[in-house]
Amino acid sequence: MTPAPTPAPESPAWRLPVGDGDGNGQASRLPPVAGGAIIDPQPMQERIQRLRSQLRGVGPVNPQAEAEYDELKERHTFFTSQLADLTAGERSLLQAIDELDEVICQRFEAAFHEVGKRFSHYFTTFFGGGKAKLVLSSPEDYRTSGVDIVAQPPGKRLQGLSALSGGEKALTAVSLLFALLQTNPSPFCVLDEVDAMLDEANVGRFVAALQELAQHSQFIVITHNRRTMETANSIYGVSMGDDSISRVLSLRLSDIPSN
Repeated sequence: MTPAPTPAPESPAWRLPVGDGDGNGQASRLPPVAGGAIIDPQPMQERIQRLRSQLRGVGPVNPQAEAEYDELKERHTFFTSQLADLTAGERSLLQAIDELDEVICQRFEAAFHEVGKRFSHYFTTFFGGGKAKLVLSSPEDYRTSGVDIVAQPPGKRLQGLSALSGGEKALTAVSLLFALLQTNPSPFCVLDEVDAMLDEANVGRFVAALQELAQHSQFIVITHNRRTMETANSIYGVSMGDDSISRVLSLRLSDIPSN
C-alpha cells in the first residue's frame, strides 16, 4: 500500500493592522505571496501611518463643498462674461474717441484757416493797412493747442496783442469777432460799446462791416456814438425826468421822414 503524499507547507501569512480611516485599526490576514516570498511588514506599516497622518491633516470633509463650488463657478462665469462685455465696450469707446478726435482736428483746422483769412481781411479794412494773423501755440497737436493773435498796425512792427494800444486792441477784437460771425453766423449778437474807443474814421468802417453782417444776423448794439445810432433800424433809449423816474423811449428810424 502506497503511503499518501505529505502536503506542502503553506506560505507564511502576516497579520497587519488595517485602519478604518478614524485611527481604529484591526488585524487582517494578508493572503500568501506566490512563490513563498516573505514581505517585510515594517515599511508598509510606516506608509500606512504616513497616509493616516496626511488624512488627519486634511481635516473633516465639508458636505457643502460641492454646492459652494457650483455657486462660485456660476459667479465666476457671470463675472467673466461681464468683464468681456466691459472690455468690448471699452474698445468701442476708444475707437469712437479716436474717430471723433480725427473729425474735430479736421474741422478745427478748416475753421482755423477760414477764420484766420477773414480776420486778416477785417483787420486790414479797419486799420486801413497793416496785417494780422492767427497762430497756433502748439501746431503739432490741434486738440491741446491755443490760438494767439499777432498783429502789425500800419507803421508798426509785428507784435503780440498785449503790446497794442487800447484802440488797437478794440479794433483787433472786433476784427476777430466779425471774422467768427462771418464764418459761422449766429441768429443774434450783442455788442456792448465796442465802438467807445474808435475814432470817427474807424467808426465808419465798423458801421460798414456791421451793416454787411446784419444781412445774416441781428445785432443789438449798446452805444453812445451818434454815427452808430444812425445806421440802426430801431433805437431804444432810457431817460430820467425831473421826477427821477426812468422812462424807456423807442424810435424806428424808417418812420422818420428823410427831409
